[in-house]
Amino acid sequence: MKLKIVIPMAGWGKRMRPQTWSKPKPLVSVAGRTTLDHLLEMFDSIPDRKNAEYVFIVGPYLGELQIPAFMQANHGILKTHYVVQSNMRGQSDALYLARQFLTGPMIMCFSDTLIETDFSFLANETSDGVAWVKSVPDPRRFGVAEVNKAGGVTRLIEKPQTTENNLAVVGCYYFKHGEELISAIEEQMQRDISLNGEYFLVNAINILLERGAQFRTQKVSIWLDTGTFEATLETNRYLLEHGRENSAYHVNEDVKIIRPVFIHPSAQVKNSTIGPHVSIGADCVISGSKIENSILEAGVTVNEAGLSGSFIGRQVKVEGRGADETPMTLNVGDDSFVKLSGGSSPPERTDLTSALRK
Repeated sequence: MKLKIVIPMAGWGKRMRPQTWSKPKPLVSVAGRTTLDHLLEMFDSIPDRKNAEYVFIVGPYLGELQIPAFMQANHGILKTHYVVQSNMRGQSDALYLARQFLTGPMIMCFSDTLIETDFSFLANETSDGVAWVKSVPDPRRFGVAEVNKAGGVTRLIEKPQTTENNLAVVGCYYFKHGEELISAIEEQMQRDISLNGEYFLVNAINILLERGAQFRTQKVSIWLDTGTFEATLETNRYLLEHGRENSAYHVNEDVKIIRPVFIHPSAQVKNSTIGPHVSIGADCVISGSKIENSILEAGVTVNEAGLSGSFIGRQVKVEGRGADETPMTLNVGDDSFVKLSGGSSPPERTDLTSALRK
């Protein structure tokens, strides 16, 4: 039976605003591509990939309009299904809305989770389910998997109070039978196992475990996150350091490159210092600037500016006060215009949540 890859992405992306005012979180850029591009690449090792089916659970408006169009334009060869979650009632509710597609084996992965793992073992997997986990110093911010001496999962615990068990679940799961997960979600809803009106997936999995399902863990060494501004910049740094840079071979001689960086071939850069850890999208125009540890999405113009630790959305114009001035840290949403005033005193980080229209 065909493997289903289910990616819930209907949340409002509040922690990534202002970037997500105008686009769903999976379409935010990191290391020269969208988060969704990186996520889909993560599944290259799944068994019989060409016959896999992808189920995207999207939000209303931005998600339902932009995700299908993006997939058709960039990944049209993949077989896809779309389900809209209009009311944010949690992860289990999202999966239940997609129940018509969730038959047979399935992988469920949250859209802001990037891991390095080899999925090929699933061709011979005998367990009812697999939870990918990573050992972390302090698991209290995460959910953890409690395991017995044989390595089987006995239950999942959301945000434990102690640190003895440090096997954090990373947000990626395999289910041998999607129908059984849907049945557990139905029981979860009947028993109203929820928190603040939301049904969480860990509770449905615990119901499966109560019924006798055999789950095991699969450890990963690399777990990246794109759920917040800071985490996305950190993920950008890691990806550029591990094969996603392009060495910026096409820039002018008056441009100093401090690797690693990604500069789209259509970008124009002159008289600037770029890097380290900078991603510059398509059709950007950069002049007389110094940029480090930042992401610039497509169509950005930066003139005479120093930027560090910044995220600049699509079609933004930044007019600076000189590359040698104290660098600014900006988080600017799409279609904005920023003009920095004179002076050299170190500014605070700026989040422009309302677009200053061109």
